[in-house]
Amino acid sequence: MVTLYKSNEQESLKKFSIHDLVSFFIPKMNYLTHQLLNEEEIEILNNNINKQNKLWEDGKKTAGSHASKVKNNLQLNRNSEVSKKYSQLLNKKILANSLIKSFSLPKIIHGTMFTKSSQNMSYGRHIDNPFMSSGRSDLSFTISLTNKDSYEGGELVIETINSEKEFKLNAGEMIIYPSTYLHSVKEIKNGERLVCVGWIESYVKSIEQREYLFDLDAGARGLLAKNGRSDELDLVFKSYSNFLRLLGN
Repeated sequence: MVTLYKSNEQESLKKFSIHDLVSFFIPKMNYLTHQLLNEEEIEILNNNINKQNKLWEDGKKTAGSHASKVKNNLQLNRNSEVSKKYSQLLNKKILANSLIKSFSLPKIIHGTMFTKSSQNMSYGRHIDNPFMSSGRSDLSFTISLTNKDSYEGGELVIETINSEKEFKLNAGEMIIYPSTYLHSVKEIKNGERLVCVGWIESYVKSIEQREYLFDLDAGARGLLAKNGRSDELDLVFKSYSNFLRLLGN
């Protein structure tokens, strides 16, 4: 509970917003951005996906009942061979990346699809379904296939109870964030935004617990790179592994 006191203490609090006070009790936004794809991979994806004109369909087909009311974009038919082929390629890239694996602890990567937004298209404020036919959504991700300078508007907006942040990604860059966050995509004013989106079911459901494990893993790896192996570091890695065993499902 946050209590605002009256009298003299109230005067001293005037310079603070409620978000400043709440932030003492609620963690800051949790997300990871990372360059996943190189230029050659981006070119291959764009060349093969963009030419599939007949396979693009209304994005409302895969949205929940609430999200479908605010969704206005196109998506590549998920049952098409080209969508399956390149979704699998991206899933393998994600699973092969040690930083992403440490941050998200992926059990299943699922629901991967390609979406396209052109002028006047947007995706209003919504929350992702907690359970899908393909798995539980603990983390959501977006991989940009177009450079942020090639279109105007189209910012990904992610919200928490005490903050809001906008993202425009470089081509090949990925953002991963908890599926519990409200998010939206602003209207495209010019150009075209092509992305791959999907979800991760993590071995650890809790945002807070994943963050602790990520910090512990990053710290241990940093010490290993700096100082080499030691008996003490073995104990840190042991604790990490056993915490993951304890917290995982």
